[in-house]
Amino acid sequence: MTPTTSPATPREVFARMQQSWLAKSDHATDPLADDVVIEMPFARPGRPRRIEGRDQVLALFGPERAAFPVRFDEVRNIAIHDTSDPEVIVVEYELAGTVLTSGHQASAPFIGVLRVRNGKIALWREYQNTRAIDEALAEPAP
Repeated sequence: MTPTTSPATPREVFARMQQSWLAKSDHATDPLADDVVIEMPFARPGRPRRIEGRDQVLALFGPERAAFPVRFDEVRNIAIHDTSDPEVIVVEYELAGTVLTSGHQASAPFIGVLRVRNGKIALWREYQNTRAIDEALAEPAP
């Protein structure tokens, strides 16, 4: 008899997500469900607030991530909150990185809601501090 392994938990999937951010992955290594939903309620004007389907997520985020002028150096101040639903966790974290065009180091806080079904990301709802991101990307004052 072959032992069976359980699907990855939401905490394990979030740990993999962090690794992919630090590796500047295009999300192809993230375990996305075919019908994944990515929501960004505070997206900048003109940016999608909701993306449905693995292919659409990869088509949008792959090229954007490759062109993003930041190297993420650390995911810190992580707080993971379990919910009454075993598929869902709420995460608080800060992404710290270096702007490649200037060498400026900065960070921005985030909150995410992660739903994992059968070891794959079914929902990622990310609340971004777009002001902190804009400030991080701005050229530092001389």
